[in-house]
Amino acid sequence: MSDSFEHPVTVSALTDALERLGLPVYTKAASGRYTQLNVAAMAALGLTREACGHTDAELMTAPTAGALRAADQAALARPGATLSEHSLDVGGERREFVSARVPLEGGALLGVWIERSEHTRLATQLQLALNQLEEQQRANETLRSDVENRDASEEPVRVIGRREQFDDQLRREIDLSLREHREFAVVYIHVDAPPAGSPPHDEAGRERVFEALGRLLRSNTRAMDAPCRLEGERFALLLSGMGLATAHARMEGLRRQCATQLVPKGGAALRFTVSMGLASFPHTAQTQAGLLQAADTALAQARQRGGNHVALASIAFGGTGSV
Repeated sequence: MSDSFEHPVTVSALTDALERLGLPVYTKAASGRYTQLNVAAMAALGLTREACGHTDAELMTAPTAGALRAADQAALARPGATLSEHSLDVGGERREFVSARVPLEGGALLGVWIERSEHTRLATQLQLALNQLEEQQRANETLRSDVENRDASEEPVRVIGRREQFDDQLRREIDLSLREHREFAVVYIHVDAPPAGSPPHDEAGRERVFEALGRLLRSNTRAMDAPCRLEGERFALLLSGMGLATAHARMEGLRRQCATQLVPKGGAALRFTVSMGLASFPHTAQTQAGLLQAADTALAQARQRGGNHVALASIAFGGTGSV
């Protein structure tokens, strides 16, 4: 008995078997024109039945068609199947594929495509989550080291304070400023609406964003500064002994960090931006109430400009007032 097949597998039988597996399958003539497209292939490539008889150059953008034509030519020059990867814009969405091409008689070509978009998305999200976990671990190790290494004479580890703590620190800073004739800065911070490209922020997502902002405030301030969580999306920051120009440069750096921060939550990567209003004592205002009002007004200006902005309060000229 012969071991050879009595009925060799035909292209039609092969494409039928691949289609039964739910795979996108197509064939092309030597001219590059599609001769067959199954339903899965049309969905994957964003084509219709009318694509048969047309080339990629007639159906897709020039860069995409050029990349596909180059892959086709490379496959035709080799025996057996050739694998390649493609990133295609299908219906306005970027999708990732792995393709296998098999040369047929007469310069024709059989193509099988497998989409990897979901795999790529999940891998990216996993990497973001791992990066965030590493960042959190580093922050935890820093805090633990601070606790273990500080002695009784050192100040306690900084945390995001409450409003009453911020107000107490502000009164002390004003007294110090009046005695030693030095300035300091106050910043009001508001978390903007989710920027373009970020999933919506639900309640849990907003808390994740606030936690991320709190970590950035701690890492970008000194022991004598006073970061504070106010109500809702608002934060405040007192920059002890810091002039307006230096404070503005620091806050611009913080604003840029916020805009590039990725906050993993539920398999998604949340993004956020902040608006900031910056005022200084005594140049902007000479009273506690006036200083806070100036910072609030500057914050409103930053938000009116579309968010993701640091606005400076105007410099006051003239007399002083009581604290």
